[in-house]
Amino acid sequence: MTERQLLEESWKKLVEKLNKRFESDLDLQGILFLIGLQELGLGFKKYKKDEKVNIMHIAICSLLEPYGYYEFEGKDQEGWPHFKAKETLPFLKPGEQVELMKRAILDYFEKEGGI
Repeated sequence: MTERQLLEESWKKLVEKLNKRFESDLDLQGILFLIGLQELGLGFKKYKKDEKVNIMHIAICSLLEPYGYYEFEGKDQEGWPHFKAKETLPFLKPGEQVELMKRAILDYFEKEGGI
């Protein structure tokens, strides 16, 4: 089995577990939103569209921090985390971007002890 096949198999298992746990049909963006909510730590409530985008940005920064692309700077007065870019992300084709995010999400859940 190739590395890409192993990634896809692991990804499929994670998505199935998350869908079961949250009784939903989550895709990559939905999972990013959940991770962003977890990292934000303010709980689930109604968020405005721009807040949802910021929550997904929190997820992406949190996921790519262990890869050296971002560094956590701290939280603002409202509890929102802020990151600074440490290294420029390499140019990736859309499929490669998705693969990087899937790997980072799998690493995140492995580090967090699963779901």
